[in-house]
Amino acid sequence: MADPIRIVFALFPGVTHLDFTGPHQILARLPGAQITVASLAGGEIEADGLIFAHLARLDQIEACDILCIPGGFGTTQAMGDEAFLDQVKRLAWSARYVTSVCTGSLVLAAAGLLEGKRAACHWAWRDQLALFGAIPDEARVVRDGRFVTGGGVTAGVDFALTLVAEIAGPTIAQAIQLAVEYAPDPPFQSGRPELAPPEILARVRRIYDNGMDERRAAAAAAAAAERLGKGALEGV
Repeated sequence: MADPIRIVFALFPGVTHLDFTGPHQILARLPGAQITVASLAGGEIEADGLIFAHLARLDQIEACDILCIPGGFGTTQAMGDEAFLDQVKRLAWSARYVTSVCTGSLVLAAAGLLEGKRAACHWAWRDQLALFGAIPDEARVVRDGRFVTGGGVTAGVDFALTLVAEIAGPTIAQAIQLAVEYAPDPPFQSGRPELAPPEILARVRRIYDNGMDERRAAAAAAAAAERLGKGALEGV
C-alpha cells in the first residue's frame, strides 16, 4: 500500500475561504490524500463570515508532503506574524511541494521562501512580490521547482488540478475535473483586469484601494524583517 500524501492547509484569521476550500475539494479526491487543516493556535478560524472549527495546531504537525498557504485580507497581519511564519518555514523545509493561492504567495515570500522564484498572486497585489525578491508572474498557475502558486481565489481550482496531474497523472486529474463538473463558463468575461470593462476595473480598484497602503506597508516591513533575519544568519 502506497504511503499517504500528507497535505497541510495553513490558515490564519481573515483568510478567504474559497482560497482553500476550492483546492481542498480537488486535493481531497487525490488517491492517498491525507489532509490536515491547521492554524497557529488551532481551534476555530473565521473566514468571510464562516467559522472553520476543530483545526489542528501547526506546531503539532511533524511534516507534510504538500504545504498550501491560502490568501485573504488577513494576509496583511499574517506577513508580520513571526510565529506563523516560523511554522510555515519549518513545514516548507522538507515538503515536496510548497504552494499557495492568491495572496498566500506573499506569506511564502515573507517567510523568505520565494527569493528569485517566479510566483503568481492576486492581480491587485502581485507587484508586492518584488519587495521580497520574488518574480511576479501573471499566469494563473506558476511552477518554479517545488514551488507551485495560483493566482486570485478561483485559480485555486486550476492550481489543484495542475498539482494532481503532476502527482498522479493527467488521467486522474481529468477524472476529478469531470467528477466536480469543473467546466468554467462565466456569464461575463471580466475575470482578469485586462478583460474587464474599464469602469468595472476602476470600481474594483477603488474597493481594493481601501487598505492597500496598509497592505503595502506591511509587505515592505515584512520584506525588511526577512532581509534583516537573513543578514543575521549570514553573520553567525
